[in-house]
Amino acid sequence: MKKLISILVLILILSNSMVLAQEEYVETLMAKALVLEVGEAEQREDLYESIRIQDVKLKIISGIYKDQIIEIENHLSDNEAYNFFVEKGDKVIIMIEELPDGSHDVYITDFQRTDYILYLAILFMVIILVIGRIKGLKAIISLTITMGAVFYIFLPQLLKGADPISMSILISIGVTIITMFIVSGVNTKSVAAIIGTSSGVIIAGLISYYVGLKIHLTGLSAEEATMLMYLPQGIEFDFKSLLFAGIILGSLGAVMDVGMSISSSIEEIHNANNSLSRKELFKSGMNVGKDVMGTMTNTLILAYTGSSIPLLLLLWDMKPI
Repeated sequence: MKKLISILVLILILSNSMVLAQEEYVETLMAKALVLEVGEAEQREDLYESIRIQDVKLKIISGIYKDQIIEIENHLSDNEAYNFFVEKGDKVIIMIEELPDGSHDVYITDFQRTDYILYLAILFMVIILVIGRIKGLKAIISLTITMGAVFYIFLPQLLKGADPISMSILISIGVTIITMFIVSGVNTKSVAAIIGTSSGVIIAGLISYYVGLKIHLTGLSAEEATMLMYLPQGIEFDFKSLLFAGIILGSLGAVMDVGMSISSSIEEIHNANNSLSRKELFKSGMNVGKDVMGTMTNTLILAYTGSSIPLLLLLWDMKPI
């Protein structure tokens, strides 16, 4: 009799677990929406605490629920980093959870910013074309190729498990060759700039690899890097290499700028006085490079410092006394 009771209890537990698992299963969709109406943020009592809530009326403008009008509660927490105070006319990104009973839970997850980014990109291209004309058009073409190489070659290869430092070096060299030839044509000036830039990138990659082996960096300082650990594809990233690959790509533009500036300067010197020997031209190029090096070092350091101010504030505040 006791065995029978135990079996019945076990069956009930398993059946309840299956029902709960089915109830917990939801399908999540993302969509864009337009804010039609919004109420004032009011303090209300939730199940466990008092929270602020906005009553928001939305019109879904993308996805399978397009043109549907819904009313939701926009919950506002004490953490301002996760709050989205919306106003009438705002475009937002919403998350739609389709529950097994046919109902939906809708949440505002972010503001929709792509329209303004597109307007800014168009304005940027127009200004380049107006000022640079043919050179500006070449610059836009090279920029398009560069972004295409990053988004359609570099990132997909990393998601397939390729080594980040090796891929960043290959992409950097390829982008350098294409950019130099498009912007300045196929000539000795471009070849010199390509050799100088590519050599610098390869040396930087080797140094990065060596330093990555010797110092105890995890590469997990950014929240996005931590999130990569939970990708459904189950890829095991080398986060230290990702960190240094980002530094190599981030400094590539500055290195190309220096390479072309020096080679262009030496070509102008040679055109003005073609009696100078290769040794004298090389010496002149080194002198130009020394002058550029001081300011370019500051440029790179300030660029990375400016993008890491919150992190630097945390480190400075927690420094040993």
